[in-house]
Amino acid sequence: MKKIVISTDQAPAVVGPYSQALAAGPYVFISGQIPMNAAGEMVEGDIVVQTVQVIQNLKAILAAAGLSLRDVVKTTIYLADMADFKEMNRTYAEFFPEHPPARTTIQAAALPRGAALEIDAIALKRV
Repeated sequence: MKKIVISTDQAPAVVGPYSQALAAGPYVFISGQIPMNAAGEMVEGDIVVQTVQVIQNLKAILAAAGLSLRDVVKTTIYLADMADFKEMNRTYAEFFPEHPPARTTIQAAALPRGAALEIDAIALKRV
């Protein structure tokens, strides 16, 4: 099975030895996204603002693969503070109104650059 690197300048550039996303077979695996804009600047704001930015990053990477949020089958959400769960969950639900993906949400001891959350995703390519 061939791996295809997926990248876009519409989401933050990678800052380490990883890819924004990789396609393998029918799946696209998107690396964890934190609330940075495409210029690589952390966004200021509460968990709602940060969640929106992270999902915008996911959308940009999915678009580079010819996909959308509708194609996401699994996400993992890492929260710096579980006290943010309710507002993150409400905001997240706005982006996945029907048939949301399977999901795991955990609290992490710390996230890169002091982020309040990080989300990675797996999407299924349409056949």
